Parts: sequence; C-alpha cells; structure tokens
Amino acid sequence: MQINEDKPYDDINITPMLDLAYVLVVIFIIMTTASVQGTKVDLPHGSSTQTLVNNKTKLISVTNSGNISIDAVPASMAELQAKLRAFKATTPDLQVVIKGDRSVQYQKIMDVLDICGNIGITSVGLATQRSPSGS
Repeated sequence: MQINEDKPYDDINITPMLDLAYVLVVIFIIMTTASVQGTKVDLPHGSSTQTLVNNKTKLISVTNSGNISIDAVPASMAELQAKLRAFKATTPDLQVVIKGDRSVQYQKIMDVLDICGNIGITSVGLATQRSPSGS
C-alpha cells in the first residue's frame, strides 16, 4: 500500500469522539436512574419487618402532604386506580405495599385501600420500619 504524500489529509476520524459521546450517554443514564429512589416517607415503627417486594409488587407511597405515587411516579387517585387496574389485568396475583407517612391523614390510606379493594387486589401490606429498640 502506497500513501500519496502530495495529497493533504482532510478526513477526520470521528471514532474517538463517538466513543466519548457513548460513554457520556451511559454515565448520564446510570446517574439518572440511580437518583430515582422513590418518595421520602417517614414510616411508622413496627415490631417486625419482612421484605415483601418482588416483581409482582407495586409500591404506593403516601407523603405527609397527602401526595400519592406508585413506584415513585406521582399520581392522582384516578390515575392510581387506572394504573392498578392495568397492573391487575396483566398480573392477577398483584401485591401492593403501601408506604404511608406517619403523619398522613388516615383517610388517605383508607382511600388507597378502598381503591385496592374495588379492583380486587387482596394482597395488601403496610410498610413499617423497625422500632428503635431493635426488637
């Protein structure tokens, strides 16, 4: 192979620039998904805590201001009902865990429980945290 020395080299190799762009996109995706950890809820204390979360479980959070989210996505009561109905249609043995802030109005929790009951979700759990005494 012979290189023509008279011709100026005017092609730019963009492969390293594309490699850098792909690395930055991957880092951005990882950092964005890592920052989505759910809704901050101050859970009440319970005597024992079991982990009930699996791929058939939906987590509903109710904050102290009464805002509701399902799997860390904010939703109104109507949206919650529509999403749970859709999840129930695809997963008949759907389980729901409700994370209610300790200072939330009890009526908000009852509204979420009523929605679950109306849809036919029978496996509902209430999330707590271990009591400070460690029992």
